[in-house]
Amino acid sequence: MRFRTLGKTGLRPSVIGLGTWQFGGEWGVNFTQAQADAMLDAAAASGINFIDTAECYGPDQLSEKLVGDYLSRRDRSKWIVATKFGHHFNSFLNRTDDFSVDGVRAQLEASLEALRVETIDLYQFHSGSDELFQNEKLWAMLAEQKRAGKIRHLGVSILQKGSELQARDAAKFGAESLQVFYNQLDRRPEQLYFPTAREHQLGIIGRVPLASGLLTGKYKPGARFAENDVRSRLDAEKLKRDLAEVARLEKEEVPPGIPMANWAVAWCLRDPVVTTVVCGGKNPEQIRTNAQAVELVAA
Repeated sequence: MRFRTLGKTGLRPSVIGLGTWQFGGEWGVNFTQAQADAMLDAAAASGINFIDTAECYGPDQLSEKLVGDYLSRRDRSKWIVATKFGHHFNSFLNRTDDFSVDGVRAQLEASLEALRVETIDLYQFHSGSDELFQNEKLWAMLAEQKRAGKIRHLGVSILQKGSELQARDAAKFGAESLQVFYNQLDRRPEQLYFPTAREHQLGIIGRVPLASGLLTGKYKPGARFAENDVRSRLDAEKLKRDLAEVARLEKEEVPPGIPMANWAVAWCLRDPVVTTVVCGGKNPEQIRTNAQAVELVAA
């Protein structure tokens, strides 16, 4: 495994991290604790030390609780734990926003309890509007929680549709990292966020590097997804275009003998401004396969 420093935080996450949205049950699988343990153990054995979750991944903070149960039986010091704030889970892909000062304070306490940790290494503003982001009282409260030792560092997880304002003002509000939607099918961050990250020394966390599995090459034009799989909500025409582009990439750009998934993950890391990419998965083998992409990543 390789490691890069996340902006000015001093944190050294593995260049390939483990995303845990799937633990909340919106990827078509309801995970048991044993299944989550097996995936987290596979990550650890592969050298992965970065876990990314959120308060709204599953009912009653399910993803955080599965991670927390695991951490309570392992060496917490070996993991960098990142979570997010701003939403309440209602049902499948149905959230209610709550970025109020009191609401986020309560979410922080609930996340600490669910994760069974005393400190969250990276606490991220989660896909909120620019108006909600610019609440100075919210960031003042979060700064207080940092001083109290409940948060080590703050970050911003930007909506898929993007926000240049949040990237530009992140450092002003004390955030030290940007989590952005980035893969070979969506290269907008290279223009929208990378220059700002370099200017302000913000760490970049790339999410969805495999484009929700499309860049594995497993899905061909005409693919369909189960109703309880988040990908069932993808726009049909966009999905058709994306799968056609995946087919082109596989034919014209992926080197012979290299698994497309590994190539796609490593592609996101070719610019050193990207500290780590967050990869999900449904079983230990997928986690191990994702980690093998490190063999294609330059130092």
